[in-house]
Amino acid sequence: QHGETPISTESTKVSWVRMWCFTDACSVPVSEIIAVEETDVHGKHHSSGKWQKMEKPYAFTVHCVKRARRHRWKWAQVTFWCPEEQLCHLWLQTLREMLEKLTSRPKHLLVFINPFGGKGQGKRIYERKVAPLFTLASITTDIIVTEHANQAKETLYEINIDKYDGIVCVGGDGMFSEVLHGLIGRTQRSAGVDQNHPRAVLVPSSLRIGIIPAGSTDCVCYSTVGTSDAETSALHIVVGDSLAMDVSSVHHNSTLLRYSVSLLGYGFYGDIIKDSEKKRWLGLARYDFSGLKTFLSHHCYEGTVSFLPAQHTVGSPRDGKPCRAGCFVCRQSRQQLEEEQKKALYGLEAAEDVEEWQVVCGKFLAINATNMSCACRRSPGGLSPAAHLGDGSSDLILIRKCSRFNFLRFLIRHTNQQDQFDFTFVEVYRVKKFQFTSKHVEDEDSDLKEGGKKRFGHICSSHPSCCCAVSNSSWNCDGEVLHSPAIEVRFHCQLVRLFARGIEENLKPDSHS
Repeated sequence: QHGETPISTESTKVSWVRMWCFTDACSVPVSEIIAVEETDVHGKHHSSGKWQKMEKPYAFTVHCVKRARRHRWKWAQVTFWCPEEQLCHLWLQTLREMLEKLTSRPKHLLVFINPFGGKGQGKRIYERKVAPLFTLASITTDIIVTEHANQAKETLYEINIDKYDGIVCVGGDGMFSEVLHGLIGRTQRSAGVDQNHPRAVLVPSSLRIGIIPAGSTDCVCYSTVGTSDAETSALHIVVGDSLAMDVSSVHHNSTLLRYSVSLLGYGFYGDIIKDSEKKRWLGLARYDFSGLKTFLSHHCYEGTVSFLPAQHTVGSPRDGKPCRAGCFVCRQSRQQLEEEQKKALYGLEAAEDVEEWQVVCGKFLAINATNMSCACRRSPGGLSPAAHLGDGSSDLILIRKCSRFNFLRFLIRHTNQQDQFDFTFVEVYRVKKFQFTSKHVEDEDSDLKEGGKKRFGHICSSHPSCCCAVSNSSWNCDGEVLHSPAIEVRFHCQLVRLFARGIEENLKPDSHS
């Protein structure tokens, strides 16, 4: 049968496995078999005397997925024995035919390797942990080792991508962002969609993206798989998993600035990434140094946030229900969003122009919009533990001006199980669109350029410890710096697909080996 038919030592159909395996019963879903191959048993010594009863034993090996601790997958082998060559070949043929019917599995992939990201181990990780699995699964690859920034994006615009079943990036979140921008941009160009139009309906690509983590934080991989382990990610690609994910588009004055899938952060996280760019010579330590410096500076920024609440979603940022494999919230939210869009199209519901936007003004230490939990090894829960990957919305987190001590308490809660939103100076909303304009831009637009205000800004920048307003920060857009003080952000439901299935919940490690 197609899909989840198990090879089980407990079934009547394969009772011979129980007789000749002499091991604990185990089940292997066909969907998680990597490959099957005949095993050469001639000349081998069998430690168990039970095998000596077979005059001419025959065997085949099933290469499959084995679940380990903390959401990791391992490559495992299970060997099955029988005394009849014909029966052995029949099982080999049957299993191979079943694997051929799994049409979601990739056969030809384009692989980009960033040799400089993280600790510079991308090429080594691919060759040691990924390439052997692709070879075993009969996946062919075209490999490009990148030599400069944006090479992957430029390549995807230029080459014929129709011959591939997916794109794999070996590197960190920056490498994934390059591939994301190249694939989305190429797809929109082919479909005749103007990406610069803020209200453009973007066309999803038919290709999936695989992430082999080899960066510093690997936030996207951690939030979609549950671990930043290269072997686990490679196995998700091999078995052909598919996970739809939202993408946000960031515009300024009808010009597309960037796409984002994880964090869009202004203030604290924007200042960190901006400062760290000047200290690349420090390596990965630059993030800790810039983080400490930004925390001690304690700048806050004045501006206006306007947002449209995501009425179509079935969850909320504080409901304690994280996004997991087969997520009901993502599935149901997408259905309700599509119904909402249909009603608006036929005039049965308010169009975007007349929808009820909410406005929040004030001084903020940080403004964060998260499309996913943004979990990583240091922060297992992430910036918003209940954010969902494919519900067509983002969690908008506003951290208002507060004392340095209270802000530290807020940051510490990202590393434990306590509710980081349980502070009077923190607000969180689930939104489907939002806009931000800094006070500095508002003053310019209103022609309010009194000399006193200019002097006040200068004094504040000279005394950062007072937490008074500095004119502008920068945006941290998935680890890249955006300098625009006024942006418009929209969320495109399930625009891209990854070779992943989401984080599996409460699955015990497999006992078979």
